[in-house]
Amino acid sequence: MPNKNVLITGASQGIGKALALLFLEQGYQVLGTCRSGNIEISHPSFEAMALDLTQMESIKTFEAQIASKGTKLGILINNAGIGPDLGTSFPEEKSFDQTFDVNVKGQVFFTEAMIKHLAPSAKLINVSSKMGSIEQCVGTDSVAYRMSKTALNMYTKILTNRYAGQFQIATLHPGWVRTNISGDNTKGRYAPEESAAMIFEFVCSNFKTGIFWNVETNSACDW
Repeated sequence: MPNKNVLITGASQGIGKALALLFLEQGYQVLGTCRSGNIEISHPSFEAMALDLTQMESIKTFEAQIASKGTKLGILINNAGIGPDLGTSFPEEKSFDQTFDVNVKGQVFFTEAMIKHLAPSAKLINVSSKMGSIEQCVGTDSVAYRMSKTALNMYTKILTNRYAGQFQIATLHPGWVRTNISGDNTKGRYAPEESAAMIFEFVCSNFKTGIFWNVETNSACDW
């Protein structure tokens, strides 16, 4: 019987919250994180936990809490991310640093802390973006965001090499979703619930480990 414990970061709104609700509907036990630890989801199988990816102490505290629970995760979805420079020609230094602190450094150190809590054959999903694709890059905007997602994709590859045969690992593009990550994204093609449904279908499939998947086109994305 598959392990039905799911951990979703960035679950207070947008794609993360929609994913949490969908997994709950399908009978999973869900842990959701956000910086405050306050998530407006009321369900007996849901637990909200505080996590600030920019603070190493927060990551250490979170890991200790998971260890004390003895929880083994069947699915880890690294959904949390920011994009303060989305749509801009060049980022300010502060927003550049913030983007890499959350989207790269935080993701890496958090994931490394969670590896020991993954069940055998667990699935590890990094929510990336086709804006991080080198092959598909034709724009000149959103420098920090694009670079951070490219770095996250590389980390996915490293994890795939390291844990071959142990976990199913993938990075994915969630589609252009209506979220408040930036002004442009409020005009997105998909509601968070629509993106979550596509992500859920992929996560529950027997996908090829190490793949970069575009849930919008239901096909592999160029690296």
